[in-house]
Amino acid sequence: MTAKKLHIKTWGCQMNVYDSQRMADVLAPLGYAESDEIEGADLVILNTCHIREKATEKVFSELGRMRKHRAEKEKAGGKMAFAVAGCVAQAEGAEILRRDKNVDMVFGPQTYHKLPEMIANWESANGKTRILNTEFPPEPKFDHFPAEQATRGTSAFVAVQEGCDKFCSFCVVPYTRGAEYSRPAADIISEIKHLIAKGVREVTLLGQNVNAWHGDGLDDTTWDLGRLIFQLAEINGLDRIRYMTSHPRDMHDMLYRAHGEVPQLMPYLHLPVQHGSDKILETMNRKHTADDYMRIIHRLRDIRPDMAFSSDFIVGFPGETDADHRATMKLVDEVGYAAAYSFKYSRRPGTPAAKAGKQVSEDIKDRRLQELQTKLYADQTAFNASKLGMTIPVLLDRKGRNDGQLQGHSPWLQTVNVAAPDRLMGQIMDVTITKTTQNSLTGEIVTIAPISEIHAA
Repeated sequence: MTAKKLHIKTWGCQMNVYDSQRMADVLAPLGYAESDEIEGADLVILNTCHIREKATEKVFSELGRMRKHRAEKEKAGGKMAFAVAGCVAQAEGAEILRRDKNVDMVFGPQTYHKLPEMIANWESANGKTRILNTEFPPEPKFDHFPAEQATRGTSAFVAVQEGCDKFCSFCVVPYTRGAEYSRPAADIISEIKHLIAKGVREVTLLGQNVNAWHGDGLDDTTWDLGRLIFQLAEINGLDRIRYMTSHPRDMHDMLYRAHGEVPQLMPYLHLPVQHGSDKILETMNRKHTADDYMRIIHRLRDIRPDMAFSSDFIVGFPGETDADHRATMKLVDEVGYAAAYSFKYSRRPGTPAAKAGKQVSEDIKDRRLQELQTKLYADQTAFNASKLGMTIPVLLDRKGRNDGQLQGHSPWLQTVNVAAPDRLMGQIMDVTITKTTQNSLTGEIVTIAPISEIHAA
């Protein structure tokens, strides 16, 4: 089989990254090999995100930039197929096909397992048939992904849950990803064991509301995420476990226990609060208060004193006043985040918040966002600085920017740079931190065994 070149550009969340990887796995048996370069590609997939403003326009802009590569491919006697996938495709698939005649295929997040069929239909029509598939099939797509999958280092994403039943008033995810679905524990465990056999040492369990996972257990009962994590900790070779993204409403006793009793579960949690004002949280339909959120933070820190947190924030939500904004600033000050993502509110078509009458002006949004980000960046810098002089375990999982340098992640997901030989790639090493910045740490490996000792082991 002649090798075909596949280029995937991914926007958005870690679930999109996982989906792109699984699309590549689905296409591998058809002879498609992934490439970071678009030049000469036979198939280009834009895996899109619909969360931020002007997401659709960004897709059309990217398609415009890609046309020259398609022309070059055709000039050389070949064909380059354009496909748009992901949440923008799900929400606006017909509009994408209408506006850009160069798009050959559009398909939503629940249809990736049908890619071979879609490509076969497109190829059999000699590229003259355009594909639109934004259905929500009754069967889970996970049941159709190939058992064999490519590994991309020593850390891997594993989707355990998809979809959302929360219907926050600003969010399109329930409409583009569908209702909450939890994969069976047996399938998750099998996938993780396969990854470990290929060298993976750390997994991040993914879901739109990952701590809402309630799947079929190994004992014919329904498990929650905490019970699943306890089971995963029994897998030999799985050294680190993470999970994201969580919802405050879905924290539960077994999950708290896991944070206190499972050493493989890292002391870092992405727990979006979105806002510090109870009035705005109610308008957002979050169904928790700022005090509810703070109780979770305090409980986890009582269980695991070195616990660190990241979060998501929206400023300028409809109806937000200066007092509401100050409530967010107060919450940020109380938590002291290790990292955070903050955005100006943008209307998403079809969501209740888009119809709200009390929209906040852009200049007020800009001012509030700048104030919030200044505080968040200072807290992130301070959190990183708190590690100066500490010796921490670092999983070295990729090459650094400089020669003779490797990068890895701390237990708190910080990027750590060290001078180290390539033979330590994939190892967890004790590193003494010698320098910190807002975005990363630098350190020195405590001891490096001679290569003869490694071979002897």
